[in-house]
Amino acid sequence: VNVLGLDPLVAVLAIALPFGAITSKVFGEIFDETPRAAGEALRAAGASELAALVYGILPQALPELLSYAFYRFECAIRAAALLGLIGAGGLGYQILLSLQSLQYAQIWTFLYALLLLGGLADGWSSLLRRRLQRTDGSDPPWGDLVARRRSAPGMEPAARWSLLCAALLIPLSFWFIGGDAGRLFSGKTLRLLGGVLRDSWPPRLDMALLGRLGRLALDTLAMSILAITLAGVGGLIASFPAAASLVIPGSLFDSERSGRGRRLGGLLVLTAARGILLLGRALSEAIWALLILYILFPGVLPGAVALGLYNLGVLGRLMAAVHDNLDPRPLRALAAQGALRGQVFFYGVLPQTLPRCLAYVFYRWEVCIRATVVVGLVGAGGIGMNLESSMATLAWPQVTLILLVILSTVVVSEYVSARVRKAVS
Repeated sequence: VNVLGLDPLVAVLAIALPFGAITSKVFGEIFDETPRAAGEALRAAGASELAALVYGILPQALPELLSYAFYRFECAIRAAALLGLIGAGGLGYQILLSLQSLQYAQIWTFLYALLLLGGLADGWSSLLRRRLQRTDGSDPPWGDLVARRRSAPGMEPAARWSLLCAALLIPLSFWFIGGDAGRLFSGKTLRLLGGVLRDSWPPRLDMALLGRLGRLALDTLAMSILAITLAGVGGLIASFPAAASLVIPGSLFDSERSGRGRRLGGLLVLTAARGILLLGRALSEAIWALLILYILFPGVLPGAVALGLYNLGVLGRLMAAVHDNLDPRPLRALAAQGALRGQVFFYGVLPQTLPRCLAYVFYRWEVCIRATVVVGLVGAGGIGMNLESSMATLAWPQVTLILLVILSTVVVSEYVSARVRKAVS
């Protein structure tokens, strides 16, 4: 905003830069985990490295790449609403205006619209993930493009339509917001950017300020721990009724003797659980924080509750997907030996899913630490409040020091989280 002013490109860049870094990291991990046999066979036959990548590795990795890309699209919708809270327009800005004018009926209308938009994106991405999901012992749904060319289209229809919609929506969205890409490289932009960089270095080395930032960093850490505890416990509990493989007709715990009432009840439980999880993650952390601040006083607790509710929705959905991907053979073997449903659950389901669920909890803890800055910007405590006040007064050396403290906290948390996730996976 300080460089480009109130321009739609500010919101686009604010989402694209961090999301691009995260997506690049995940894409790299997907390529690392892709089997190398097809690519090595092509190299042995004389193909170039590029050909081996395009025809041997990419077709295998593409379903997961597309699936994650659309998941990030769902996240981007929530991020766009979050940016509206700092004046970037959209539903988030309208929610902020309604809160400031105490127009509660309008608030709920905008929240319902945001919930519907998030639900549509979630349904779209869920459909795509199911269509492109690999099954045990089978080829990826993308399949062998050369062998399938004569008998069927080379791409899953859901993926083909998704790519077509994306190709249409990208230029249409850029035209709709009225962004001017030429401003990114204009002389005024480069001059203002250079001024910000000059004013930001060196950072302000003040022992009193460092002491205050240290205490705020501890508040941030406490907020993230409270939030991930709420999210982890609540998400794990909610993930079981939200898993289709556990509750719907034909699921692991559904027998042929189950009556129509039991099966209808399973569908209702599944729908209700997924609706609650969707509500939790459809509203961003900052919007939850604004709502909670009208009930509780500013401080660490409102921020922790806001982060906890949002991440409860995210973790519950991720954990439900883990349950849905269970290998059913050990569970059916236990049931065939006469084990009760409770025994199948505690000795069959939990041992398979709990390590992966714990890995997700620690991954989201890293996210919580970064997100404490976001909820702090709207007054929910932590180091984000200090960052917002420093930016408002254009105290760039102080901003640089705060960012370095945040970076140090995130690096330490990611190291601890990575070690724990490696131990439990």
